[in-house]
Amino acid sequence: MGENPTKSHHALLNQGEENEMEIFGYKTQRCRKALSIAGYILSCGALLLLFYWKPEWDVWANCVPCSLEEAEVVLLRTTDEFRIYSHKHVTWISVSGIIRSRLDYPSIAEEDSIFNKALMKPSLQVKSIQVQKIRYVWNIYAKQFQKVGALEDHHTCSAIHAKFSSGLTCNEQSLRRVICGPNTIDVPVIPIWKLLIKEVLNPFYVFQLFSVCLWFAEDYMEYAAAIIIMSLLSISLTVYDLRQQSVKLQRLVESHNNIMVTVCRNKEGLQELESHHLVPGDMMVLKEGKALLPCDAILISGQCIVNESMLTGESIPVTKTQLPQADNLKPWRMHCAEDYKKHILFCGTEVIQTKGDDRGAVKAVVLQTGFNTAKGDLVRSILYPKPVNFKLYRDALRFLMCLIALATIGMIYTVCVFALNGEEAGEVVKKALDVITIAVPPALPAALTTGIIYTQRRLKKKGIFCISPQRINMCGQLNLICFDKTGTLTEDGLDLWGLLPSEGNCFQDVHRFPADHSLPWSPVFSAMVVCHSLVVLEGKIQGDPLDVKMFEATNWVIDDSSGHQTESQRSTHATVVRPGPKANCASVEGITILHQFPFSSALQRMSVIAQEIGGEKHVFTKGAPEMVAVLCRADTVPPNFESKLLFYTAQGFRVIGLAYKSLQSGKQSTDLTREEVESDLTFLGLLIMENRLKRDTKPVLEELSAAHIRSVMVTGDNIQTAVTVAKNAGMISPTNRVILVEANKVPGSFSASVTWKPLEENKTEDYGSLVRDSDSQTGRIRLAAESDQFHFAMSGKSYQIVAQHFSHLLPKLLLNATVFARMSPSQKSSLVEEFQKLDYFVGMCGDGANDCGALKVAHAGISLSEQEASVASPFTSQTPSIACVPELIREGRAALVTSFCMFKYMALYSTIQYLGVLLLYWQLNSFGNYQFLFQDLAITTVIGMTMSFTEAYPKLVPYRPPSQLISPPLLLSVILNILFSLGMQIFGFLMVQKQPWYSKTDIHSACLSVNSHMENSSSASSLVLHGMRDGNPTEVDNGYKSYENTTVWLLSTINCLIIALVFSKGRPFRQPIYTNYVFILVLVGQLGVCLFLVFADIDDLYSKMDLVCTPTTWRISMVMMLAVTLAVSFLVEEAIIENRALWLLLKRTFQYHSKSHYKRLQQVLEQDAAWPPLNETFFPDSVAVSVEEDMGGHSNPTFDSNEDAL
Repeated sequence: MGENPTKSHHALLNQGEENEMEIFGYKTQRCRKALSIAGYILSCGALLLLFYWKPEWDVWANCVPCSLEEAEVVLLRTTDEFRIYSHKHVTWISVSGIIRSRLDYPSIAEEDSIFNKALMKPSLQVKSIQVQKIRYVWNIYAKQFQKVGALEDHHTCSAIHAKFSSGLTCNEQSLRRVICGPNTIDVPVIPIWKLLIKEVLNPFYVFQLFSVCLWFAEDYMEYAAAIIIMSLLSISLTVYDLRQQSVKLQRLVESHNNIMVTVCRNKEGLQELESHHLVPGDMMVLKEGKALLPCDAILISGQCIVNESMLTGESIPVTKTQLPQADNLKPWRMHCAEDYKKHILFCGTEVIQTKGDDRGAVKAVVLQTGFNTAKGDLVRSILYPKPVNFKLYRDALRFLMCLIALATIGMIYTVCVFALNGEEAGEVVKKALDVITIAVPPALPAALTTGIIYTQRRLKKKGIFCISPQRINMCGQLNLICFDKTGTLTEDGLDLWGLLPSEGNCFQDVHRFPADHSLPWSPVFSAMVVCHSLVVLEGKIQGDPLDVKMFEATNWVIDDSSGHQTESQRSTHATVVRPGPKANCASVEGITILHQFPFSSALQRMSVIAQEIGGEKHVFTKGAPEMVAVLCRADTVPPNFESKLLFYTAQGFRVIGLAYKSLQSGKQSTDLTREEVESDLTFLGLLIMENRLKRDTKPVLEELSAAHIRSVMVTGDNIQTAVTVAKNAGMISPTNRVILVEANKVPGSFSASVTWKPLEENKTEDYGSLVRDSDSQTGRIRLAAESDQFHFAMSGKSYQIVAQHFSHLLPKLLLNATVFARMSPSQKSSLVEEFQKLDYFVGMCGDGANDCGALKVAHAGISLSEQEASVASPFTSQTPSIACVPELIREGRAALVTSFCMFKYMALYSTIQYLGVLLLYWQLNSFGNYQFLFQDLAITTVIGMTMSFTEAYPKLVPYRPPSQLISPPLLLSVILNILFSLGMQIFGFLMVQKQPWYSKTDIHSACLSVNSHMENSSSASSLVLHGMRDGNPTEVDNGYKSYENTTVWLLSTINCLIIALVFSKGRPFRQPIYTNYVFILVLVGQLGVCLFLVFADIDDLYSKMDLVCTPTTWRISMVMMLAVTLAVSFLVEEAIIENRALWLLLKRTFQYHSKSHYKRLQQVLEQDAAWPPLNETFFPDSVAVSVEEDMGGHSNPTFDSNEDAL
């Protein structure tokens, strides 16, 4: 079994990744298999169905644990909170056809490659499993399953260039193809019969099937037929929807599965083949012209311009550069750090332009194939969506369990009553099972989804698209929104405001744009001309909006022709810029951009190597001023650099630093590393861009603030610019203080320090004209007293250090942090997760480009993209404005309240029917077929379909709806209404028996004096309908017709209308109920029909509905009972259940403390006079502030949404 069977039986698959799973090894045992088959036969397939729902039980029943090495079946379990099980069979791949002799081993698979480590040598077989479309092979040496279909991560940059630049041999390629499988993202259109079977085997439909069979056995033909029709309609719609999704997904991927590509074969030269034959390690040669990429590949020579809008939603072309030939021992991803994506061409994206370097062709090594690619990962996330953990869905299951428990009590009661009265065993069983179908409403799941469907349609009309409908309810709970700045809060395009040139080490006069005179020819002008990543596509300059504005200000043009003689007179494809017709006289004919180091979020800069035509080469760098200044020689940076930078950023300008240096001739541009190029630069000046707020930004943020929804800015821009924009937008009030949190690593050690200082203190006296607080020196005591009057601001670097070295301080900082600047994409995702740990419901609103990770991680990610549905986030707004955020919260709150209303109504309706039936069972009576049919179809189904039409209330109130069904107000509402219904039905049941005209045996006694002919006609129709036992017209009709039945049925039916009206909440989360015209018309119509049934005296109608005639006085008495119930229910719902002030008073009286982590932390900090520290520096060992003592777990409170403030 291996060295330790228990240890090797279990392992982790994809350790540390998002899709991490536990894997267990099992072997099939024949005797267990035989017993299971016997169980399937004896249970008539019920056991098989149970195993279909619970795959782990199937494995445990049929197999015995063993080591993973010996496993025939593996059981997989997700490591998240859901712990979802699945099982897979181990398969064997034979490669004996490729490897014919032992001499072939070394030439086909290198020693350190997975292809060699997975090969069982004597049998020439590879053991594999396939999980969620990804293939894993058994590594014989590491004793674990390992992913194939991707180039191993351990390769260094130089190793990739050395090993793969000449391509794979045919044998190597064949072996890899057999083991990795084809390079296709294969999403077959699922056959309708498969979808149908899968849908029918849903537990909900199995329960409906059981109910229908029972109803047929009891001759409830009409109702059973109606349920079958409704179920078939529901199944058909679901299957149609799934089929459409399947077709759409297949169309999305099929275009990339069969593309002709050129590969380089070792010793055989170039070869054309179909893209599905590609394997990791293949060398692709990219030709000129547009082309779709069939795999992920690392660019190892040349340069590409790619459209990545399919992945990011951003239509700006992206420049890709070749992987550097670094000679260190670091794996290539680690060497390139966060910039590794700049060298990767992603599957599904489009290559717009290729530029060969001095070595000729543009080449790329295949990195990942099939579902391992970026596009494959995207498709897998659609095929296997991450389950959403929301309390409503968990509570719904608990509530169903309570209803099942109630049904069980009813079953025991039914069995006792009918058995004691000597009923046949078959009848007793049918009646007992009938109670389950009454107590547990089969239409509940369908009713809950209708509200979500209507909300989704309303959102679509408003230009908000949703690819994850279950997240709509979550939007109703959002209490913190993270906003990206550029393109989200501010306009996407920047306006060029001015240039502050620097000469020697002094700033010159500001040059304002647009100006009458052009800039003189100088190095700073050259930087503006060449330091960008713009391209000309179809005659139009495209690229980053900042670059476009900067370049257009120079009046130069891009001449994108190729073949310019540069660098030792060798031909190279390069971009040339020349003076345009309107340009100022320049001393050069043009400048050639030889090489680019693209902009990197991590490095916060970009650089180019450019050469004047017939002149010398220069390096130009553009980026964050602080970063550019660090790369410059100190003697070239003006001494007042920081104060000047602060002066402009404090006014909300976006400031870009420019620098350059001359390059010595000798080394080729492509051979220079980024570190060599970006050093000892000469500072050239500051480019000042104006970034205006969007028109909607301020009113939207004010609306969110009024609704006690926190707004946080997460941007890649400068911290001062971000703070100023936050102040201008209203995130930070003018009277509030901003405290800058700066964390730094202590040089030469693993320690770090964190410092708190007021942001205003950084201002110098020269710029006193800028707005500042008159009391900027106010100390800690004042700040502590006004604890809600300060905001923390920090950079991405500080955030990272605090998270690593001061993890206990991070939650305290996050409570009041409003501005996060210079944040990288991974830091944005991490921040969203940290907020979620504090029990915030977090929304993220960004432009979909560098916010992809955060958009996916947030409870509700909203991408502002012109595409219909960005794959990066659950929600996409077609209008690039944050006005969609309050709209989504409004609709989310309305959908959540609708779900609660619907749940309460369905639970009450089934309980009212259940109580009525149990009361009648006491007399061995029940409701008739048409009575059930009228309640279930004419009343409940129609109400369920129209109750959700109520739209969202336009104003956001400063509190959220409850997030749980199991909350005191909701439970009290349900329990009290059940008691009112029970009281009314029992009162009616007992009172009718005390009436002077009541007779247990003669169902016509009440109306004999009024209608002498009724007895004959009524009994005649009764005989036709139900067949009397002895033909005696005075006996009770087949257990249906009686005074109790008529009373209880009429009371319970109209009671269903009462609770529908009482539970249809309007304000503060939905529009008043009278605005839902369809629902009101339905209720009025239903009430009219019910009152007609109460007062009508039509023999045929009464006979059909199993009703009997009662005196008018009793009918009026019933109406009065219903009126009293309506008044009491409405009064209780409005005065107690919906009385927010009363619940807040109860909370204070019983000293209820919120279980939310952030609320409890707020209470702790309010008592801490030393918080926030000011003008202090902390070190990890000198601070021991713990906030974890009484924190409890990360659980949201039962009714925490009803807090006074956020």
